[in-house]
Amino acid sequence: MNFMASAFRAKTTQGLLPVEKRTFRLHLWYTIFDNFVLGVLALNEFVFLRSVNGTSLQLSFLFQFSVVVFLLLIFTSAWLSRVSDKPRLVRRAGIITRAPLALLLFFPHSEAAMLSNSWYHIAFLLIFFIYYLGNPMLFPTINLLLKKNYRHEHFSRLYSYSTLWGKVVMLVVVFLYGVLLDYDKYAYTWVFFLAAMAGVAAVILLSRIPYEAVPGNIPQSGILDSVRESIARMRSIMKQNTPFRHFELGFMFYGFGFMSTVTVITIFFEKELSMNYFTMATYKNSYNIIALFLIPFFGRVLGRIDPRKFGAITFASVMCYLLSLVLANYFPQKIVFGNFSLFYSLIPYLLFHSIFAATMSLLWSIGSAYFCTPDEAGDYQSVHLFLTAFRSLFAPLLGVLFYQKFGFVFTFAMGAAMLAMAVVVMIWSYKTDQNRIKL
Repeated sequence: MNFMASAFRAKTTQGLLPVEKRTFRLHLWYTIFDNFVLGVLALNEFVFLRSVNGTSLQLSFLFQFSVVVFLLLIFTSAWLSRVSDKPRLVRRAGIITRAPLALLLFFPHSEAAMLSNSWYHIAFLLIFFIYYLGNPMLFPTINLLLKKNYRHEHFSRLYSYSTLWGKVVMLVVVFLYGVLLDYDKYAYTWVFFLAAMAGVAAVILLSRIPYEAVPGNIPQSGILDSVRESIARMRSIMKQNTPFRHFELGFMFYGFGFMSTVTVITIFFEKELSMNYFTMATYKNSYNIIALFLIPFFGRVLGRIDPRKFGAITFASVMCYLLSLVLANYFPQKIVFGNFSLFYSLIPYLLFHSIFAATMSLLWSIGSAYFCTPDEAGDYQSVHLFLTAFRSLFAPLLGVLFYQKFGFVFTFAMGAAMLAMAVVVMIWSYKTDQNRIKL
């Protein structure tokens, strides 16, 4: 095993400059530690319902926090451009937002205590809101640190190696964490203590990546002026670039359909299908494992067709897996293998979710870049992230309210209808565009 690992490292770092080797090692270990945290977070909504005894409405906020923080990008981007010591910023922001996860160690191991004191639910939500607040500062800085140290021809290769190992760690953690929670549903308290340590270790490693600020590259205008300029650029992009505006309109329908159902799906698995932690973890791992094999294929597809056509495929896969859940509501038959329950009607859900996981990972990251020149890519992705955060203000909460008033079937059907609209918008935009994107 050690020989294979050494051989892999030797092949990966062959031909790299010393600074690239150091950056790769640090980023690789950062990714491994960070994906340990992400593996724990993968079951977080289920933990909040089953172990913390939170309500459905509170659960919608837990998902909402992970996205709505990107509304701060307009302000953080202006502030980050004025910070010369980026590694120190990473270290401080990471420690402040990751360390509070350790406070979950002091949560009681008693359902009666949880139900009698709603402050535990509020504290749980607040801890994770603080955690997600770090992302608008950390994500842009990570890309900056890597681009500063990797040559262009090595960037995607080295980044993909780190990502691959990180995904493997995350899948293993999700599996083991699910088994552990079935044995002790309060194990999350000390697991999150470990996650806090891993998160802090990750940002410390990241902060050691070499970085030198470019003299005279700090903006001289005030932060408020930069914010106004950023808003003006975003408005100009949406007004002048019609294909991109259609692309984001399709994403708006998709976002409402997806965000309004993602929390309800967790509730459906817990209340309607009575899944245990191991079954939930296995389903999450299954579609992610299949997606890993599908990503290379869909990567080639995205390179050959217009991103709006690719988006139609992505949105249709979400529509189909939501309709599969409607089927599961009426036909919940299953077969049990030890601690795992295989629901026959969820097999199509797994397949369509795998397609979605594979295609969205590409469309989300680089889809907006197809509508602009390379030097405009950052602005276009900022528009995309801002609109994502905007729809997260209302979609998750409305989804839970619809479920409480009309039930699972109506909520999933409504989400599928929104996805159908997203598909129609993408196809209509592509067919009516006289200046289609040349790939």
